[in-house]
Amino acid sequence: MPSVSLSLKPLVCASLLALTLAACSTAPAAPSLDPVPPPARRPDAKTQLEYGNPPPPPPGRY
Repeated sequence: MPSVSLSLKPLVCASLLALTLAACSTAPAAPSLDPVPPPARRPDAKTQLEYGNPPPPPPGRY
């Protein structure tokens, strides 16, 4: 029976070492923000009935 505990000791030590290294690793970098906003959604029929037709979109920037 002592041979079983002797063979588990290196396995336990290796597992603890791996967990320690994993806990100390750096977090992944956050993804960069997309500078382009999503396209505007068209108003649905109910919104058009309640508020009327929306004004036309502004002209392009360029």
